[in-house]
Amino acid sequence: MEIKHYFDPDTWTLTYLVYDEASRDAVVIDPVLDYDPVSSRTGTHSVDEVSDDVRRLGLKLQYVLETHAHADHLSGSQILKARFGAEVVIGHNIQAVQGLFKGLFDLPEGFATDGSQFDRLLSDYEELKVGSLSIKALPTPGHTPACMSYLIDDAVFTGDALFMEDYGTGRCDFPAGSSEALYESVHGVLYALPDATRVFVGHDYQPDGRDVRFETTIGIEKAKNEQLSAATDKASFVAFRDARDATLNAPRLLFQSVQVNIDAGRLPAAHDNGVRYMRIPVNLKQPTDEAGLPVASEAAE
Repeated sequence: MEIKHYFDPDTWTLTYLVYDEASRDAVVIDPVLDYDPVSSRTGTHSVDEVSDDVRRLGLKLQYVLETHAHADHLSGSQILKARFGAEVVIGHNIQAVQGLFKGLFDLPEGFATDGSQFDRLLSDYEELKVGSLSIKALPTPGHTPACMSYLIDDAVFTGDALFMEDYGTGRCDFPAGSSEALYESVHGVLYALPDATRVFVGHDYQPDGRDVRFETTIGIEKAKNEQLSAATDKASFVAFRDARDATLNAPRLLFQSVQVNIDAGRLPAAHDNGVRYMRIPVNLKQPTDEAGLPVASEAAE
């Protein structure tokens, strides 16, 4: 098994190309569609890098695996599907995430919340075969209820559940996120893997300005993860994670990313004038009048 990584510095995201050297079958995990929020323009530089390697190496791209519906970058999955015929895959609990955000974005009545926008929904612990590679879907909710980590041979791709040991874990303050669930996911699922299992993270935020890192091991995480080691008790982690999350700003591309990613990486449909528009809620947590002055919410009344 060979693993190539790609780092997007704009969103701190790691994308992975994993392939079977013998059969040339391959998967891509968490591809990025570039997006500039100032010009509201997309680009394909990040996904082009992956595509170039797929072609150069003569690979047969079978699946695009999403660890979850990302809130910090748009998915490039549909480009890879169009170019290579790959199936777009995500965990079955994407249905819960779609239901939550359909209401938040006031999406059309016809927007499906059964996950049918994706080519395949994986059940907990379901396995895919890609050449000689076996891919097991490990449920690791907490950051979102739909988070999956992917175990491929001796490597696990943890998305936003578990980061490098000098950074910690993903945040849990998105709708239906849960620090308690994340603790159980890490301790009960990821830390149950052999210590030698290689860990490939979904983001690297380069604490203290260090160089990008993306690979560690379960044994190192258990011993040294500064937020959630094997010795960390649940109450301590939940208190820490909830307190930290309360201080964090929303991701820069939160609203743009989620509405695209719950639709399997598709941009919103074009309007009659041929232009596609994002839905961006204003003053979501504190309703205002048209002038921007706070008003009482119906819930408060």
